Amino acid sequence: MKEKIWVLVALFVQSFCSWGQSHDSLIGRQLFVDSNNIESTNLGRHYHVPDYYHLNPVLKADKEWELNRDGDPYGAPFSGGVWYDETAGKFKMWYSAGGGKELGLVTCYAESKDGKHWAKPKLDIVPGTNIIDTSEHDCVSVLLDKFEKDATKRYKMFLVEFNNRRSVSMRLKYSADGIHWGNPVAMSGELYDRCAAYYDPFREEYVLSLKTLNGKYRRSRNYLSGKDPELLVSLAHRTFDLNTDKFIRYWFHADENDPKHPQFPEIRPQIYNHEAIAYEGLMLGYFTIWQGPENNVCDSLKIQKRNEVLIGWSRNGFDWNREDKSPFLAVSKDENAWNAGNVQSTNGNPLIVGDSLYFYVSGRYNNPVWDSNFSTGLATLRRDGFVSMHANEQECYLETRLLKIEKDNLFLNAEIKDQLVVEILDKEKNPIAGFTKSDCITTKELDSTRFRIKWKNNENLFQLRDQYCSIRFFVTNGDIYSYWLSDSETGESGGYTAGGGPGLNPNGTDSKF
Repeated sequence: MKEKIWVLVALFVQSFCSWGQSHDSLIGRQLFVDSNNIESTNLGRHYHVPDYYHLNPVLKADKEWELNRDGDPYGAPFSGGVWYDETAGKFKMWYSAGGGKELGLVTCYAESKDGKHWAKPKLDIVPGTNIIDTSEHDCVSVLLDKFEKDATKRYKMFLVEFNNRRSVSMRLKYSADGIHWGNPVAMSGELYDRCAAYYDPFREEYVLSLKTLNGKYRRSRNYLSGKDPELLVSLAHRTFDLNTDKFIRYWFHADENDPKHPQFPEIRPQIYNHEAIAYEGLMLGYFTIWQGPENNVCDSLKIQKRNEVLIGWSRNGFDWNREDKSPFLAVSKDENAWNAGNVQSTNGNPLIVGDSLYFYVSGRYNNPVWDSNFSTGLATLRRDGFVSMHANEQECYLETRLLKIEKDNLFLNAEIKDQLVVEILDKEKNPIAGFTKSDCITTKELDSTRFRIKWKNNENLFQLRDQYCSIRFFVTNGDIYSYWLSDSETGESGGYTAGGGPGLNPNGTDSKF
């Protein structure tokens, strides 16, 4: 038994030792969220945000069992999960509802054929309702774990459940179908509220994003990761300093230049929640930024607390690039809107639906009760559309760093209003014969999230296999969002597909199946 314990502990120590190691940067589509793969350029970097769906909310509390004990409506994921199940061909949502509870919420299930129109099936857990777990929770993270080999553990529920009025702990449950859940297999020590869980496939580890209270920065995050989710949950607990615990490490807090509440600018921003998911070759992180005011002030003023979602990117799963401080999923300026306050991210996002990305968020109305009126909205963005490299009417260029040509086809996600040409350079920065700018088949007026680059006498990069080269893009009046190499003429990137989507591989990667 002692030997088994030390092996498990060694897994945690090993994970901490690998924090600074980044994964292969050529996995998947190469986004322009930082300059990691750019040697030089005179294009401008433009940040983009999703558009909220005009018929939001797509799901709200309209059933009696979605009200709490006081009759207040709750109908949205509080982290929860919105995933696409490729094996079933359905969008699936796990969300929080009132359930007649006094302190917290229960977990319900909904499904959709298009991600916009949601049905609440009558199930057998609480007959006649769509409730799938009656445990009274503060929040819950549901993973459709596409990397799990044990079918009985395909769905994982990390439930932050009330022990009593003043205490919560995390419990882990498994399910084969996402509807019928077993008893808890692990339980944490006492935690703060609003914790989250996710999976990092680059390091093959589960991550607990644990709320902590830092004396200076207040709401902040602790980090706990490991390969065994049961051990992970069992090791989780509150910490009261930044350095003592063997496995739990202090992670990050809000920055001074994070968004502030326009009506309470004196309040320093704090981290209300954090969760993440693998998208192509990076971890995409969601940072819910709390801007105040505190609950007692919200209660007295009958307003919602102001939370907005910002994003960041990581190449090693621990350090985050959060250069862009503009809200990615923002609060509405309309005080009567479904998302007038307290906008928060959802586990499993984005989903890849054709040329678009789907993001689901929770938002809250201002009336009648400040902490309820909880509904679900949808926002959409171009695939890979987080950042573009933009050229105006004058031709501009972008040159990548050296990369090894291990696949035969070069693809691009771009919107070009005038012209695009591409050339390949050798190690000495010389254009390679047959792959020069003049050899490239000129592309005009392009708008495609998956476009294959060809040259007049070379339809692919086969001649350059295993050579180290760089790519130089020439753009006139247009935007490029990503580039990648593919084994296939149909352009599968081999990267991770976040929460999945119609027509994608059920294994969680952009690959043929």
